[in-house]
Amino acid sequence: MSNALSRIKDLKARMQQSIIGQEGVIDRLIIGLLANGNLLVEGLPGLAKTRAIKAMAKNLEADFSRIQFTPDLLPSDVTGTEVYHQAGGEGTFRFEQGPVFANIVLADEINRAPAKVQAALLEAMEERQVTVSGTTHKMEPLFMVMATQNPVEQEGTYPLPEAQMDRFLMHVLIGYPPVEDEVKVIELVRAEEQKALAASAKNAKDAHEPAKSDENPAIPQSAIFEARAEIAGIHVSDAIAKYMADLVYATRTPGAYSDELGRWIEIGASPRASIALDKCGRTHAWLNGRDYVDPLDVQAIAPDVFRHRLTLSFEAEGDGVTPDNVVDEIIKTVALT
Repeated sequence: MSNALSRIKDLKARMQQSIIGQEGVIDRLIIGLLANGNLLVEGLPGLAKTRAIKAMAKNLEADFSRIQFTPDLLPSDVTGTEVYHQAGGEGTFRFEQGPVFANIVLADEINRAPAKVQAALLEAMEERQVTVSGTTHKMEPLFMVMATQNPVEQEGTYPLPEAQMDRFLMHVLIGYPPVEDEVKVIELVRAEEQKALAASAKNAKDAHEPAKSDENPAIPQSAIFEARAEIAGIHVSDAIAKYMADLVYATRTPGAYSDELGRWIEIGASPRASIALDKCGRTHAWLNGRDYVDPLDVQAIAPDVFRHRLTLSFEAEGDGVTPDNVVDEIIKTVALT
């Protein structure tokens, strides 16, 4: 096991200490980080969407910012703005960075913000830069946006346009945990409250004593870049590359593969889906200790790559067919040649 993989495994173990019953979500967050992409995390309230993202940021040597999206938010509240400063009788405009200038940005309830604010985030997500008053400001080398949204509460929200949805590397769904895990969640939160109260009491008592060094230092950014370099060298055979392209092509010409797919899919996936399959497939293989991509790697991440890139027909929606049902059918239909 390489040093980079060992550190990433350590990151995953730390996240699992504070997130119960969502191992698949933790895997997807780490894949998004290593694949250098942006994630859309969707789930009902209280399912630890924000907690999972914070758990990852807390254990990394990285700047973290959280933007709570609301209908009255302005683009400058996200990107920053030019502020007039006067000193020594002379005045100049100086750019004050907004919360988007961080290594990991949590865009909480992104669909509550109007189109202009969503568009302001679009340039940062895709180009890794922000342009204000004609001046371009580059983001840090380690930069990713993790956006959350509530799937059921649509009143007063602004659905994300297809162009912005396509810029998310993966669309991750969070479901309810099983009863056994929910018991562990109760115990975990109770233990955290007890620990926090004990620490507050101790800090009040030992206010004048020097603070002790952190026993678990944050994982450095260099581990992320080292991991990305190793992932870039993961072997993808011609057959696997063709398989990934065939999966994407099946969403564009669904009728050629099966009658059901032809009825269900209205608009297929863009070339970004092919790129995402390649990036995420290589990352999934690396995390599992392999130096080559297996068909199972592609199939494992296909639902997260496709579910926000497919436009289903009215007939499919009327029959209760979900994007995941469509992806399952595509995987069954498309053969590895």
